[in-house]
Amino acid sequence: MDATNSFILLGALLLFTSILAGMASSRFGFPLLLIFLGVGMLAGQDGIGGVQFDDFETAFLIGNLALAIILLDGGLRTHIRTFRVALKPALSLATVGVMITAGAMGALATWLMGFDWYYGLLMGAIIGSTDAAAVFSLLKGSGTRLNERVGSTLEIESGINDPMAIFLTITLLEVISAGQSLLDPWILVFLVQQFGIGAVLGVAFGFLLREVLRRIELAEGLYALLIASGGLLSFALINELGGSGFLGVYLTGLVIGTARNRGTFHVLRIMDGLAWLAQAGMFLILGLLVTPTAVLDQIVPALILAFALLLVARPIAIWIGLWPFHFNWRETTFIAWVGLRGAVPIVLALFPMIYGIPDAERFFEIAYVVVITSLLIQGSTVPLAARLLKVEVPPLAEPRQRADLNLPIEPRLEMVQFVVGEHTDADGAGLDRLPFGESVTVAGVVRNLALRKAERGFRFQAGDIVLTIIPEDMINDLNRFFTGERRKKAALAEQTFFGAFSLRGGARIADLAQVYGIQPPEALQEATLDEAIKSLLRNPPVVGDSVDLDRVSLTVREMEGPTITQVGLKFREEG
Repeated sequence: MDATNSFILLGALLLFTSILAGMASSRFGFPLLLIFLGVGMLAGQDGIGGVQFDDFETAFLIGNLALAIILLDGGLRTHIRTFRVALKPALSLATVGVMITAGAMGALATWLMGFDWYYGLLMGAIIGSTDAAAVFSLLKGSGTRLNERVGSTLEIESGINDPMAIFLTITLLEVISAGQSLLDPWILVFLVQQFGIGAVLGVAFGFLLREVLRRIELAEGLYALLIASGGLLSFALINELGGSGFLGVYLTGLVIGTARNRGTFHVLRIMDGLAWLAQAGMFLILGLLVTPTAVLDQIVPALILAFALLLVARPIAIWIGLWPFHFNWRETTFIAWVGLRGAVPIVLALFPMIYGIPDAERFFEIAYVVVITSLLIQGSTVPLAARLLKVEVPPLAEPRQRADLNLPIEPRLEMVQFVVGEHTDADGAGLDRLPFGESVTVAGVVRNLALRKAERGFRFQAGDIVLTIIPEDMINDLNRFFTGERRKKAALAEQTFFGAFSLRGGARIADLAQVYGIQPPEALQEATLDEAIKSLLRNPPVVGDSVDLDRVSLTVREMEGPTITQVGLKFREEG
């Protein structure tokens, strides 16, 4: 009983300490995942805690469970519209990019550490993929809003490149254990089996779970548990049948997330907590597992590999992988820089130990140094890199809170809370000034800690919390009406980024030329702004894309699906 209580006490204390330390570290742009890892190391056998933990099989089990939950959560949050601009480049990076990175790092590890060629490739495969947990948490926590092409490519790549790294790792371990060759035909069969079964069954499980969610009624908190358990079930069964469970569970989450219903809307908040718990637990366990004094013996070659990965192998792989898709050099450079390594390389480094490969500890210790270096250098510089490379777009002011009402009507209605800001259109306005008129229902207003009814003659005041029931597609416009200081700051950023003038995407280039005195190409005279921008870009447009037309710059400001609805105009001499 004492041992059980001590275990609970230690686990809770480590998690509690990590979260508090993470809150302080966020002020300095320090990656929270590194805090969890550091606390685990401090509690370990070489740290102040002195905890002896060397159960690699338990750590391997926890790592796999945690990664499955993280990938499921990532799939749920990936909007299907991101595939319009990012699926093909992300697939290229997750396959060709990972193989190029693994090959380049394998060649360096073979030369630097005196490895056998297969051992060197194994080292490259272990550290060759980015980490979904690290990328997802960093993009959400940094507060940086990337343009959709860059952000979507990073998210999809990090979610689907783990299966390729795992395939390469397992294949090389099988080759080393059995003394076989990489040219044996079974490797191609194994590749098709892993990705074919993983993709087909992952999508099938997703549709099955989505249909179950649509047909059953549960207590609100149980939807997340149903999806989490269903995701883990798909992960385990796909692995059991010889497929890639990591690919399968990501696709399962993706399919469920494409159909927002009474279950999936509430799930996202709970799944966010489960994903953070999975990340925290995984990094704490992996921190306990490492012996810092042993890592120091490998520090020099490990740092050489880490910086070679950061500055050479990853950039080469990204430039080659994205070359067919016409990303500009700023976007390509940023994607190359945000190739964060996290728990995945450390979990993959446990595979050689499970297989009983000689000298397997070296893989584990080197992977630790690579991960810490990546989180320290790349993880803390993402916002700065986004600004310097100009791949961020102005942040959106968000409502105070949103909740789906789960009513069986179309369009879907939400209960949305807005805060009335000073000197906004809403400040001092009556109900008759509300955009969309009767389509907006004001359920109440919180003022001076009391709930009031918004009756005839009522006027909004700065600081009011307004409870509205509105269709989803009206939220952004109503948010502009209510939001105060945050919106003014955003407006300043938008004016600098997009320009002072906002034009409809359906406006004609000929009219634009007449008003602003520019000379567009003859072929574009009768085109709309939407058509002209699309013809001048080499990729599907996203918010933030800009083209030059004579002496003005046109920047995509708002889109509805594939259609450009608002365009910012800025004279080039101003920029």
